[in-house]
Amino acid sequence: MTSLGQLNLDSETAFTLLPELVMLVGVLAIILIPNLGNATFRMPLTNLRVPILIGGSRFETTNDPRMPNRIANATFAIAFASSLLMIDSTSEEVGGLLRSDAFSRLFSAMFIGALLLVSVATTHRIPAKRNAKVPSDGDSEAVTSRKMAVLIDNRRQVDFHILLIMVGLGMSLMAMSTNLFMLVVCIELASLSTYVLVAFHKEEDVGGEAGAKYFIVGSAASAVGIYGMSLLYIWSGDLSLDALAEKWGQMQGIDPFAAFGIGLMMVAFGFKVSAAPFHLAAPDAYSGASSPISGLLATASKAMGFVALIRVLVMITIPDFGEESFWFLMLAVVSVVTMSWGNLAALTSENPKRMLAYSSVAHAGYMLAAISVVGSGLAGEEGTRIILIAITFHLAVLVLFKLGAFLVLSLLETEGSGHRMQDLHGLGKREPLIAGSMFVFMLSLAGVPPLSGFLSKLLMVNGIVSSSAGTGSPSTTSVYSWVETVDPVFFLAAAIVANSALSLFYYLRLSLVMFFEESEKPSRLKSAPSLRMAIMACALLTVMCGIGPVSEWLVGLVTTSIDSLLG
Repeated sequence: MTSLGQLNLDSETAFTLLPELVMLVGVLAIILIPNLGNATFRMPLTNLRVPILIGGSRFETTNDPRMPNRIANATFAIAFASSLLMIDSTSEEVGGLLRSDAFSRLFSAMFIGALLLVSVATTHRIPAKRNAKVPSDGDSEAVTSRKMAVLIDNRRQVDFHILLIMVGLGMSLMAMSTNLFMLVVCIELASLSTYVLVAFHKEEDVGGEAGAKYFIVGSAASAVGIYGMSLLYIWSGDLSLDALAEKWGQMQGIDPFAAFGIGLMMVAFGFKVSAAPFHLAAPDAYSGASSPISGLLATASKAMGFVALIRVLVMITIPDFGEESFWFLMLAVVSVVTMSWGNLAALTSENPKRMLAYSSVAHAGYMLAAISVVGSGLAGEEGTRIILIAITFHLAVLVLFKLGAFLVLSLLETEGSGHRMQDLHGLGKREPLIAGSMFVFMLSLAGVPPLSGFLSKLLMVNGIVSSSAGTGSPSTTSVYSWVETVDPVFFLAAAIVANSALSLFYYLRLSLVMFFEESEKPSRLKSAPSLRMAIMACALLTVMCGIGPVSEWLVGLVTTSIDSLLG
């Protein structure tokens, strides 16, 4: 058994962990800066007083309820920029538990970029105001309620943004993990913070209920996954991913401990990616949480689950060419059920957030179908590379158009709406640019060319079809003989195409009500300048990542990251 290693805190390690150290400094800053004051300490036996800064009367400049949000925005912006800059750096090992390479840094950039958008949206979704007034006896009930809401929003700024940064810290470290124990610990660090964020709006009954359901189901899934990890440890005596992959490659047949261990971990990761039947808590969590947090669950949290799946299923249990993995058939069936269940459930949803939640389930099915092809043994080395590039590209652009859609709902939530389909009525007249952006997001989610959602689905379908091409034997004995000449893997691509066509109905339905229904509130939405800029940026990048040099640059970046993963 190898040791877990030691972390040497030298300058080289500090640079390797720069995004994580930035987030750690951000947490400390959020705790300390708002509490800076004029407190002093008197030196014994003297009249000399030394300022200690913590305590006393707080400084007016730092005692601003908007300060935690500003610190979080700056923290995520710096960490995001440093993650992008480190993608092209060489691979570095840290303490035998972490590896900073292009793959981990690309996903760190995805996670932190999503959190930056969430933090920006929170500026207006949970606004902080200076000089908030305490309710007085002469205030009406409505005025008292409004003043109390402002005070509550001010008081919970620190808690919310610390939890956000802890989510980013857990996700970023998870992407770097080279040890199964470290990977699971980092996932739980991010997940526990996410459970609290889902239930953060305690004044709303639906938020507490959603958080409780998500926590209970998530805890059960995590317990199953940790039990599976313990079986892998019993089987191998080591939880290093490289050691597990080497032991798996030497295994003759299938060892029950190894197979059950991997299977139980797939249950935990299935919950993280919202795969059927482990997705049942996801719609309630999405609809009960605030829209920025729902967007975080649909993008960064989902990407975290897929990183774990890639690390375990692809890097440990990847079969040789022509050999079928024991989990191929199971994952293929789960993927088809997941995408079909998600799209069919979204068709009847009257809540935009629940609709997008089921849409997220369907997208998980598309990516699971691509991963299952790797387990079929047909993909080969180049096919595996193409499929992993497609999945990673899809996760990257999903941050743009999926989170962008939730940002539009966040803008609606600033005026107390966004939970019913009727709240989108007439949005095209009230806010043409916002409605146009939402229309772009819906088309990209459906996979309509030339948007980035189309390109990502095209890459996945191309990888699946290329893997299945030419695997059957030609026959001319029947009109339907072509079915016999195609490997069953091909039908996974057909399922993706059919479900994408089905999803057009509810995506276009949402778009239809924005432009052809009359609004109950003819006035414009709140100004929320930073939130509007985030929505516009997401819409612009959704288009640019589908065609042109930006998409080529992003595909090249993803290709570099997958090449570093596959070595």
